[in-house]
Amino acid sequence: MDPERVAQLKQLVGLCKSNPALLHDPSLGFFKDYLQSLGARVPEQSSSRSQKAEDEEDEIVESDLELDGDVIDPDDDPPQKMGDPSVEVSEESRDAAQLSKSKAMEAIAKGNLDEAIEHLTEAILLNPSSAILYATRASVFVKMMKPNAAVRDADAALKINPDSAKGYKSRGMARAMLGQWEAAASDLHLASTLDYDEEIYSVLKKVEPNVQKIEEHRRKYERLRKAREARKIQHEKNHQSAKAWDPRDEDPDSLADLRDGEVISVHSSTELEKALKAAANLSRLVILYFTATWCGPCRFMAPVYTSLAEKNHKVVFLKVDIDELGDVARHWNVSSVPTFFFVKNGKEVDKVIGADKNGLETKISQHMGKQ
Repeated sequence: MDPERVAQLKQLVGLCKSNPALLHDPSLGFFKDYLQSLGARVPEQSSSRSQKAEDEEDEIVESDLELDGDVIDPDDDPPQKMGDPSVEVSEESRDAAQLSKSKAMEAIAKGNLDEAIEHLTEAILLNPSSAILYATRASVFVKMMKPNAAVRDADAALKINPDSAKGYKSRGMARAMLGQWEAAASDLHLASTLDYDEEIYSVLKKVEPNVQKIEEHRRKYERLRKAREARKIQHEKNHQSAKAWDPRDEDPDSLADLRDGEVISVHSSTELEKALKAAANLSRLVILYFTATWCGPCRFMAPVYTSLAEKNHKVVFLKVDIDELGDVARHWNVSSVPTFFFVKNGKEVDKVIGADKNGLETKISQHMGKQ
């Protein structure tokens, strides 16, 4: 049997061993049928189904996440009155705002939350640069179960003072009411860092278990999505490998025997046969250069030949010294040096005799164009 065909079959078998899915590609159906006729067991391959069907089956549908804690409907009241930050606050206004705040605190103590809101709103309009006034009104809105209003006030407080512990606390508690567990935990942790109290700890005990569940849920489905994407990529690779497979493209042994961009000196008939076979497996043009150390024209052509090798990486440049391998020179009927044989698939297709630099370059271009 033709050694080249045997080498190609060997490459196909090796490829199928490393990736059995290739056997299910329609282009290799004849090979799979032959193996099965001999009693071989071909592994099942789900990717033989249509990609659309596979995608539908692999579609990830996230399950509902059961979380603890009560979530209320968001309040949809018109936005509360906010102060004008551009107003210059006088000492008189500050004092009046402080008085309104005191009245609000008395109302809170008596449970009159609506009245407290009125006094705090009056105080904010008098002194819109006070973060504590906004944060205090936010805390009252939390007590009134109006989380959206509380968030608006907390945002205003934090804009004025980014280190407002009461602002973070009120916003965290409001977000917990809305079921915004991760954002609530973030705010409450910041509040605790700035000014810890037992109420923050109490709310965090309810919020953090839900945050952990959400994070675990997210990691789980992120893993599933990554695994699905990896399967799709592998499916595509398998499909492309089977579709575009060519034994000459997948012949690492042949590539290892050749050195792109270099002149390969041949020192035995076995080495020459091996190089020619490797080039044939890769469908590459070979230039077989016969030379001698005592030959003046050969010394002239040596750097030219090396330069051509560096420029033509898909051509195999071989060199044989006729004094070292006289039998090889006689086999190729070399009558003078330098002589350059052009070889394809192990057979001579052209040659150049003598130190003809232009002729050599022309024939390389000519035969490369036919590949």
